[in-house]
Amino acid sequence: MKNFLLVLTCWLGLVSAWAQTPAVEQWKRFETSWRGPTAGNPFTDVWLKATFTNGRKSVKVKGFYDGNGLYKVRFMPTEPGSWTFVTESNVKALQKKSGQFTCKAPTNENHGPVRVRDTYYFQYSDGKPYHPFGTTAYAWTHQPQALEEQTLTALKNSGFNKIRMCVFPKFYAHVINEPPFYPYERKGTKNDFSRFNPAFFEHLEKRVDDLAALGIEADLIIFHPYDKGHWGFDSMGTENDLRYIEYLTARLSSFQNVWWSLANEFDYIKTKTRGVWDTYSKAVVANDPYRHLCSIHNGSVYYDYWKPEFTHVSIQNGSVIEEAGRAVLLRDVYNKPVVYDEVCYEGNVPQRWGQLSGEEMTHAFWQGIMAGTYITHGETYMDPNQVIFWAKGGPLKGTSPARIAFLRKLVEAAPRPYELADPWKDHQTAVADSSHYLIYLGKSIQPEWEFSLPKKSGPAAGKSFQVELIDTWDMTITPLSETFVIDKPEAYRIFDTKRKKIRLPLKPYLALRITEIAAK
Repeated sequence: MKNFLLVLTCWLGLVSAWAQTPAVEQWKRFETSWRGPTAGNPFTDVWLKATFTNGRKSVKVKGFYDGNGLYKVRFMPTEPGSWTFVTESNVKALQKKSGQFTCKAPTNENHGPVRVRDTYYFQYSDGKPYHPFGTTAYAWTHQPQALEEQTLTALKNSGFNKIRMCVFPKFYAHVINEPPFYPYERKGTKNDFSRFNPAFFEHLEKRVDDLAALGIEADLIIFHPYDKGHWGFDSMGTENDLRYIEYLTARLSSFQNVWWSLANEFDYIKTKTRGVWDTYSKAVVANDPYRHLCSIHNGSVYYDYWKPEFTHVSIQNGSVIEEAGRAVLLRDVYNKPVVYDEVCYEGNVPQRWGQLSGEEMTHAFWQGIMAGTYITHGETYMDPNQVIFWAKGGPLKGTSPARIAFLRKLVEAAPRPYELADPWKDHQTAVADSSHYLIYLGKSIQPEWEFSLPKKSGPAAGKSFQVELIDTWDMTITPLSETFVIDKPEAYRIFDTKRKKIRLPLKPYLALRITEIAAK
């Protein structure tokens, strides 16, 4: 009986311990905290690290001071199962703290962080393809709460799944308001760059989580030139910049929907040299144990995107997407995914970079997709209250977002990402595989189209295809009744055996989706 009671007691103890063990989904966030010293400057005087292990792999992460004597460690588990951790610190109160938690399998909507796929494309960590259809709202998290909520509502009802946004507030045309929170402790207008303001970062984290709930990636811009001495965040000096990078990554690396953008228009920040940017990019990668996507955005001069710290290319250039043949060139140069993050914006501001029509903005997206690259949207319509989406967020007013969402559905329905079928000679035809093509006629207006595909990687003779007429502006897809049969190649082209032609509406921005008819 004594043995039975002993076994029962041990079993109940194990059950109780198991029930009290925290559980976190794979790729979600585990967080724990301890009380520690408040004397001196905890941001600079105290360091905290933790090593997490599941028996197969170990991951070291940096902790951070969250104010009011509280020190935190965050971790994103990448494998299901049991994880344990132990801390290291230069203060006794935080040394050799230990614990454990269980990592559960992810739920259906949890696909993990985005990674590079097949050199030029992206996918989630669970293998689901990811096609970035992004927008821009640089300072949306530095606005009154009601406006920020309006922004989230607009994003929820749009087709965008990525947003470019600044960590620091912005002082620039159409956005010169003071933010509700500052990133550093301040006395009057003077910042103490050695002491962070945890409330600022908590607010940013909440908004990143809000985006994650909508399935939107947060492309965080770490530095930008839109300060001009107003706050001094663009000229803090290397030591303070590196401390900021370490603090930011310690707090946010465990958020699965984070991307790092070292800077917006890096070459316009005159206080930092190329060598400094190399140092900063290495610091971001070294302090992010999960290796989130990372790039840097240019103004007039391209960066050395082939460097290993950068997972993809982030380009500002409006001319490269005027045709798909131009857009593909930088993909070939850098051999990485290319995101044209600024190609001018839909709007009517006086500046030339904010005067695209909705048709032109939509056209840019189509050109980029056809080339196997990606485009980022922005909206700059004048507003009596200076609530311009590109700057402050708020409601979307333009005509392109709905058309971009329509294109996203087309892309996600394809068996693979599109790329030009014959980039040397045919800039209208994209291929997903030899059974699936997309032809974009763009601004040209023509009365008819003869069935014709590039010979390169084309389908075999005898295969049957169907054609759908797509109106990219009216967002309609009309199946055509004809069946097209592939003939033997002639020179560099493939035609229908009867050289069939299709009558087209006399209007621009038409496309054709051509898919193989499965044999019965």
